[in-house]
Amino acid sequence: MSTDIFTPLRQRMIEDMSARKLCAGTQRGHIRSCRRFAAFLERSPDATTVEDLRRFQLHLAETGVSICSRNRIMTGLRFLLRVTLRRLDLAAEIYHIREPQKIPLVMSADETKRLLAVASSLKARILLSLGYGCGLRAGEVVRLKVKHIDSAQKIIRIEQSKGRKDRNVMLSAETLDLLRQWWKARPSRHDAGMPLQERWLFPGNRRGKPMTTRQLSRLFHEAADAAGIKKSVTLHALRHSFATHLLERGTDIRIIQALLGHDKLETTARYTRVATGMIAGIESPLDLLSQPRKKPGKRRKGPPPA
Repeated sequence: MSTDIFTPLRQRMIEDMSARKLCAGTQRGHIRSCRRFAAFLERSPDATTVEDLRRFQLHLAETGVSICSRNRIMTGLRFLLRVTLRRLDLAAEIYHIREPQKIPLVMSADETKRLLAVASSLKARILLSLGYGCGLRAGEVVRLKVKHIDSAQKIIRIEQSKGRKDRNVMLSAETLDLLRQWWKARPSRHDAGMPLQERWLFPGNRRGKPMTTRQLSRLFHEAADAAGIKKSVTLHALRHSFATHLLERGTDIRIIQALLGHDKLETTARYTRVATGMIAGIESPLDLLSQPRKKPGKRRKGPPPA
């Protein structure tokens, strides 16, 4: 929102988002969306009309913006109209497009094993092991602190993650051993004066800040290339693989739902579509056609009624 006339409106929108506890990433995304709309209008959006919205949504479609990006842009714009400008009539004119339902891309157990084996450093190995072994999101991995590791109960506590929810995940013996090795090698120049429990497990280059998810993603892609994985996998594939492999080994789907922190069981159930071990084990009805049919056994006559 670069124009001077829009600066007060921008500040008011930031205050509205802060009051509703929207995270910093969501706030930045909403601001970018509204800046894009203002650039399209070449004026402040405070005098937006129905025709402006129609033209803008048509512009996004004609310029080849992806469905996901279009929906994200319109979500930010709807917040501006509905909350900050109190224009409920205009907010009702915003529509979202149903995104294609794609199955998650997962790695096989062998691919995952190769990926972890070729990790370039102890740091890279423990970071990727946390993503796969605990089903953590990238942001959850980099924001881990000492206080989140409970070696006595063998759990890791994830605090205020997506949807502002807490949850616990398992802490395996191998993961705990890697964490202890990392703690000895971990750089401590930026947090030497901080309380032990508040120290980041993976400190970044900036004092008092953890490493970034971009750095973690780069480590993942380096390991994937070194492991010879040809699939177009991203860092989030570790989380998908965690859920899929648990499902294939017979773990109850509701337990997987709790470990992933999903609100709806339907979100977790999508992994049944990529659990190749389960799918391959299902007997096709085509195979049943070639099998001899069992003849029904003769019924034995019982004793006559008394």
